[in-house]
Amino acid sequence: MAGGGGAAPSVEGRRGRRSGLSQPPPVEVGERFVLPASGATLAELFAHPGDGGWAGLLRAWLATERPLLWVQERMAMLEGGRVYPPGLGLDLIHVCARDAREALWAMEEGLRCPGLSAVVGEIYGDPARLDFTATRRLAVAAERSGVAAWLVRLNGTANLSGARRRWRVASAPSLANPFDPKAPGASAWDAELFRARGSPPGRWTLGHDPAGTGADPVRLVAAAGDRAVEQGERRAG
Repeated sequence: MAGGGGAAPSVEGRRGRRSGLSQPPPVEVGERFVLPASGATLAELFAHPGDGGWAGLLRAWLATERPLLWVQERMAMLEGGRVYPPGLGLDLIHVCARDAREALWAMEEGLRCPGLSAVVGEIYGDPARLDFTATRRLAVAAERSGVAAWLVRLNGTANLSGARRRWRVASAPSLANPFDPKAPGASAWDAELFRARGSPPGRWTLGHDPAGTGADPVRLVAAAGDRAVEQGERRAG
C-alpha cells in the first residue's frame, strides 16, 4: 500500500510500462504483484479475527517513508489482539478507540494530516456506525489529502461501502524453505480482490518476496497443493 501526497503514484506494469490504477494485476505465477489498491484512497480488508496473517500482507504493502496511524476499536483488540508497534518495524502512532464511532472519527482526523503515509483502522463486526456514509467520508478524506486508508473488517460483512478496493485475505501454507524442507518458509496469503474500481477482480496466492522493495513486495506463487501436484508430475515423467 502506498500513501503518497498529491496524485496517486503510478506503478510498474507487468511488461515494464508505467501506468495508473487501471493497470490489471499480473496473472503468471512468479511474476511480481503490484497492488491494485495503490494510491490515496480507501481500501477494505476482510479477515477472520483468529487469523492474524492479514497483518503480514498489509505490512508488506504499507509505505514506510512517513509515520503511520493505526486505530483499533476495543472489540477488534479483544478479538484479534492489540497491535505491537515494535514488531511491525514502522514509525507508528497507535490509537485505542472505545467503539466504532471513535475509531472512524480518529481515522478521518488522521486522513486530514498529509504528514502521514497511511491510516489503518480495525473494526470488529458490523456496527451501525459503519455504514456507506462513513466509508464514503473516509474515501473522500483520503483522496483529498493524498493519504491512503485501510479499513480492516474483522468478522465483518461485505455490505454496501464506499471503499474503492475490497479484499478478503487469509493465511495460506508457507512457501518451501530453501534450506530445510521440514521447516516453514516465507509467508503466503490467499488474497481475493472482490471489488475494484479500475481493476478487474481476482483471487491469487501471494508470497512474500524478500528481494521485493517499495511497491513490489510480494509475488504470485502456486498454492501448496498445486506445487505438490507439479512435483509429482515431474517425478512421474
